[in-house]
Amino acid sequence: MTPDQIEGAVAAGMPQAVEDLRRLVAIPSVAFPGHPEEPVYAAAALTEALLRDAGLPEVRQIPVEGSFPAVYGEAPAPPGAPTVLLYAHYDVQPAGDPALWKTPPFDPTLIDGALYGRGAADDKSGVISHVAALRVFEGRFPVGIKVIIEGQEEYAGERLEAFVERNPELLRADAIVVADTGNQRLGDPAVTTSLRGMGAFTIEVRSLHESVHSGQFGGVAPDALAALIRMLAALHDDNGDIRVPGLPRGAFLGTGPMEEDFRASAGVLDGVSLVGSGSIADRLWASYAITVTGVDAPSVAHAINAVQPGARARVTVRVPPAGDPRLTVEAVCDYLRQVAPWGVQVSFGDEIYGTGFLADAGGRARAALNKAMEHAYGRTPRDIGAGGSIPLVSTLVKQFPAAEILLFGAEDDNASIHAPNERLNLDELRRTATAEALFLQRYAATALR
Repeated sequence: MTPDQIEGAVAAGMPQAVEDLRRLVAIPSVAFPGHPEEPVYAAAALTEALLRDAGLPEVRQIPVEGSFPAVYGEAPAPPGAPTVLLYAHYDVQPAGDPALWKTPPFDPTLIDGALYGRGAADDKSGVISHVAALRVFEGRFPVGIKVIIEGQEEYAGERLEAFVERNPELLRADAIVVADTGNQRLGDPAVTTSLRGMGAFTIEVRSLHESVHSGQFGGVAPDALAALIRMLAALHDDNGDIRVPGLPRGAFLGTGPMEEDFRASAGVLDGVSLVGSGSIADRLWASYAITVTGVDAPSVAHAINAVQPGARARVTVRVPPAGDPRLTVEAVCDYLRQVAPWGVQVSFGDEIYGTGFLADAGGRARAALNKAMEHAYGRTPRDIGAGGSIPLVSTLVKQFPAAEILLFGAEDDNASIHAPNERLNLDELRRTATAEALFLQRYAATALR
């Protein structure tokens, strides 16, 4: 097939791809504790059916200990051709407060060329971009294909890491495409060459046996919520830089987003300053970041006049690619113990970790991808970093050091992933699937020379 024929085949398949994406987004596959498990298994079943429909002769669900099943597909390589592993995940973040959504989070809605819904971008777009690219070849793939679609990346991706470490031959490949990132701007192609690692933990502060009347005891009895607030506030200085010793600011060797673009993407309000020091690229892609992602305390609607005996918070730490997430979490927890006021009792639990990634210099696979993206987008891709984490990538690097790992996808910085009103631009999905299909054919031709 010529490049133009591949591009045309992807375009002709877009109505089916969009319908498949709608079906997948309509399933609330939130793999967090406390959420229904049945929809997660339903998403796995639909993913399995989609991969089979894409022409893979072998597709099955694979149990992952302590997690939801991964969906695996495989097609043998033609003689002399390399094998490419394709990765995405079918689970999604919780939707959060439905009142903040313009459309129901699990009722996928098409508006102005974009599909709105939780997971439309992160990362069910990755599943569909693989499916749309594979359908082009009608089961006659130019390279060997392996596909692994994870079922609990958003909450506990390290469980699939352990599976890969125990079953390396199942996923061994010459090149690996990770469709869980995207471009900074629509139509501006990019390959993600660095990922921050991450750690997360829950902190609990206790000060009293039980809550007591704020009038009778307030002003003397230690308030656990006030203590926790003071501790969390101590993590940053007035400029927003991290105070924890041993977590220095890093530098990203490349260009990052302009401040006005970043402010628009992040939705920063007029008159509100950005936080931290250094370039935006340094802060986003090469430095540590600490975020309080949840607090357990009485809500305003249910507040009573009482001094709180206990309070909890969930804290996420983003770690530069070369950093150690476990040591970083230990440093943050040690610091929180040091700044705890009034002798309150402090405990930590529910830790999770994911290591970062820094790509090597590109080889044949990256050269093939550059040409494929140049055809699909009309320009050569540039290297960018990502502040987020993909736990599996570092394990793939360790298990398959000779494989080239390529991170790109249909998301963009305005896709509102992990936030209300998540959306996927459908033209970006088409371009991504086109680039992937072109890459598979070009990589085969390059390897067979």
